[in-house]
Order: sequence, then C-alpha cells, then structure tokens
Amino acid sequence: MNLKLRLTILSFLQFFVWGAWLITMANFWFGTKHWDGAQFGAVFGTMGIASIFMPTITGIIADRWVNAERIFAALHILYGIVLFFLPHSADPDSFFYVMLLAMCFYMPTIALANSISYTVLKNSELDVVKDFPPIRVWGTIGFIVAMWITNLTGNKATEGQFYIAGGVAVFLGIYALTLPKCPPQKLIDKNAPLTEQLGLNAFKLFKDYKTALFFLFSMLLGAALQLTNAYGDVFLSEFEHFPKYADSFVVKRSTIIMSISQVSETLFILAIPFFLKKFGIKKVMLMSMIAWVLRFAFFAYGIPEGFGLSLIILSCIVYGMAFDFFNISGSLFVETTTDKKIRSSAQGLFMMMTNGFGAVFGSYAAGWAIDKFFTHKFTTSSSLSNYLETSPDNPTFLEILKKSFNSAVNPDGTLSSVVMVKDWHNIWLSFAVYALILAILFAVLFKHKHNPQEISQVKH
Repeated sequence: MNLKLRLTILSFLQFFVWGAWLITMANFWFGTKHWDGAQFGAVFGTMGIASIFMPTITGIIADRWVNAERIFAALHILYGIVLFFLPHSADPDSFFYVMLLAMCFYMPTIALANSISYTVLKNSELDVVKDFPPIRVWGTIGFIVAMWITNLTGNKATEGQFYIAGGVAVFLGIYALTLPKCPPQKLIDKNAPLTEQLGLNAFKLFKDYKTALFFLFSMLLGAALQLTNAYGDVFLSEFEHFPKYADSFVVKRSTIIMSISQVSETLFILAIPFFLKKFGIKKVMLMSMIAWVLRFAFFAYGIPEGFGLSLIILSCIVYGMAFDFFNISGSLFVETTTDKKIRSSAQGLFMMMTNGFGAVFGSYAAGWAIDKFFTHKFTTSSSLSNYLETSPDNPTFLEILKKSFNSAVNPDGTLSSVVMVKDWHNIWLSFAVYALILAILFAVLFKHKHNPQEISQVKH
C-alpha cells in the first residue's frame, strides 16, 4: 500500500475515534443524564489532566526505549476498551474517573500520530511541510464522518457514540502495528546525566524566552479550543427551548451544522504551507487568534434562522483557521526549533500545554463561570416564556417545559420546579473578549522574525 495512503488512514482513524463523541457528549450529559454544568466542566477537563503528563511520558518513551507505533497501538486498544465501560457509569463521579482513564490512553496518541507521520515521511525523504498537511486533513475528515454517523444514527445523546468510538479505536490499534517501524532515536549518550537520559531535558525549552512564551500562549489558546468543543453542539441544541426554533434543522441536526467547522478545517489545513511560507509562524498564529475572536462573536449573535443562521455558519467556517493555524503551525514551530534528540518529548510538551493545562483551565473556569454568572433561574411561567420569546399559554412552550425541564405551571403561574437556562449570548461574548485580549498580548510580546528557509528545513 502507498506510504502516504497508509498515513492517511492513520490520520483518518485517529480523529474518527475522538469525533464520534467529543462534540456530542454534552447532549448525553445534559440531555440524557441531566447532570449539572460544573461537573461537566470537570469531566471535559479530564482531557487536560491526562495531557499534562501522558504525552510527555509517552514522548520520552518513544525517544528512548519503545517504537512509537507500538506505544500508539497499545494505547488505542486500551482506550477503546475503556470507552465500552464509560456510558455505564452510574453517577458523575464514576463517569469522571472512567473518562480520565480513557483520556490517559487517548491524549498522548495525538502527539504520537504526528511524530510517527513526521518520522515516516522524513525516512522516505519526503517534504514534511508539503506532504503532512494533506495527510493531516484526512484526520479532520475522519472527525466529520464520525460526527455525521453519530448524529444520523440517532446516537447524539445516547451511549452509542462511545461504542462507535471504542470499536474503531481497537481496530486502529491493530492497524498501527502494520505501519513502518519508528524505533527510538537513541541519540543520547549512555553516559549522559539521568535527566537527559529520561528526556526531561526537553523542559529546558522553558528557559528560552520565546519558546516559553510560545508554550504559555499555547496553554491560553488551548483553553479556547476546549470551550468550543465542550459547548458548541449543546448551544445549538438548546435552541429547542425556544418554541419558534424547536423544530428547526439547526436543533435536529446540530452536529451536522457543527461539522461545517471540520469541513472548514480541511480547507485551511491545505492552505497552511502557503501561509507559513508567505507570512511566517507569528502572523499565522495571530490570524488564528483573530479567528477565535470571530468564532465566538458570531456564535454570540447567531440564531437558527435568517441572518443569525448565516452568523452560525460563518462561525463554523472561521473555526478552520482558528484551530488549524495555531495547532499545525505550532507543531511545525516545535519541529523547527528543537533538537532532534528531544523532538518527540517537545511535541509532548506542546500537547501538554494546549490540551493539558489549557484544557483544564478552560474547562473548569468556563464550567464555574457559566453556572455562576451566565445561568438564568426562572420561577414563574411569565418570566420564562418572556425570555423564550413566547407566551405562557403556548402549547409548544408547555410541552418543552415538561419534556426539557421536567417542570409544569402551577395555578398561580409559578413553576413546579426552578428552571435554569444558559445565557449563551453573553457566554460567547465573554469568550470573544478573552480571545481578543490574547491576540493583542501575543502581537505585542511574541517576537519571531519570519525566515522562509526555516520552514523549508522541516523536511530534512
């Protein structure tokens, strides 16, 4: 089989087993289990907790002792097995710990997949900057296909999404064993200090001002990524609370609407080589941050019809630039600025900052802020119906009240139980302000002169 095709299949399956549940888990959590937002923030933070240490540890092992493709295979098989048990969790606490175990197995495979692809391409004397993006784009396509399968098979809010991901993950683990061997480089002298032998010298990268600043912004921007992954689909789904939008396509096929974001990714990934060579790493990263501002701002004013629908679609389109331009260019930045002895470890550090500390910060802070500042509580039918832009006697409103909120209207107009509704407009606006502040600080503080030859050297 063609080498690039084999890596393409790897990339496709790598993100398929994530996309099958990542965007829709909120619907399972809020819509099926009816658990609260603060606990959901903690569960989504498991990706961050796992990414703080697992990518770095596996990167060190791949640099020193075990073939990268073998570690990759074992981790995916274990990840798939754990996913089969996840939906059977009886309460939020047990769900948290099972998800944490699953993430400990999955999160390091993202950096390992990049490392395997880079190694195989370089060993075949291919141009990484030119050949990797078209391979990586199929990861995004895999994510999209998984989202569509989950939505169209009726598993958007069921345990089926985890079974789909688990089965494919086990298959991916077996497939990985057929890939070209990626043995440890073993470029470190056996008489070197223990810290160097263990690969811990990768942490010395933090001594360099520019690299440390890059990792800091990776963490802060990683928080933004987790916000949109955690809440994007449930934001669209919760338009069902508004009687006039309850039967809209956006509500029923929210996951398909969200998949426009991943379609956009495929286009922007292919554009990365041009943008990197034309504008350089700093400007490409800055474009990403501006795109995050637009992503959140468009969501803030989006509704399922008319111009508001256009804003939702535009938000999904700019997501491609927001996600790809930082993550892919950031990965290539690490590849071009670190010693080849510690590149797998350095990629692990990059993953640790974005999907580790960044994810934990974003998930916990967002979950807390949404519950404390951006959740409206209603005790009367008149106030709730006014907020939902309808009347208290609207039959659809009364049906939604019973089905979605497990509440009813008392004879005096009060609600039988308190109804809580998220204020998505201000949630997304606050996220947009956060991204704008990051963009301004990055433009001022991060100094990096564009050198086209630096980008070209990645293939060597």
